[in-house]
Amino acid sequence: MKEIKDRELLLHYLHAFQLDSIFHEEGMSHLSLCSFHQGEVICSQGDPAQHLHLLVKGKVKVYTTSSEGKALILSFKTPLEVIGDIEYVRGMDIVNTVEAVSPVHMIVVHQRWLSKYGKDNAPLLRLLLEIITRKFCIKSNSLSFNLMYPVEVRIASYLLSVSFDESHTLLTEQLSPISLKDAANLIGTSYRHLNRIIHKFCEEGLIERHRGSILVKDREGLSALANHNIYE
Repeated sequence: MKEIKDRELLLHYLHAFQLDSIFHEEGMSHLSLCSFHQGEVICSQGDPAQHLHLLVKGKVKVYTTSSEGKALILSFKTPLEVIGDIEYVRGMDIVNTVEAVSPVHMIVVHQRWLSKYGKDNAPLLRLLLEIITRKFCIKSNSLSFNLMYPVEVRIASYLLSVSFDESHTLLTEQLSPISLKDAANLIGTSYRHLNRIIHKFCEEGLIERHRGSILVKDREGLSALANHNIYE
């Protein structure tokens, strides 16, 4: 994590996402704009919750890890998203691990400020209510989809979710053999079966595998196969 010392950029994000009324002039001094590089963990499951993170640029991956060390993907998030909202409301430790899929910008506010001013901040409470209820709806749908849809659909959705490019033209994702094993765990299939489907997608011209990376060549084809992206 690196703090971005750029007040104008912070003000731009606040205005772009209509957060001006939530973090008024008094609250501005308690906000930090931070960047995270691709693959960097923003918060880890089980750690004490100290901050509220507002995702204003990029994409993050949310997953949970079992006591045996197996990971299960829950969702991918794009702006505007709030990380740490449930933990703040319930006063609990971090529920899930959140990792940057692309370069990310977050507005960060310490829970000390929220505890002092947040309870009387009606716009903030409305935002948290909207975000939390949306998360529960997405989680309900995601659990159903993971049970109902075949592995091919889940892999297509996963590739669409981890692929990113700000120009929305070329979508690439570096997937080494190690991260492919992680992907198999996240999707809920075997590494061998995942490799078979990746090979099948290559033969169909949907993706291209080259030197440890996967290039999404036909996003429309993957989207048609996935029907709709079940992880976002």
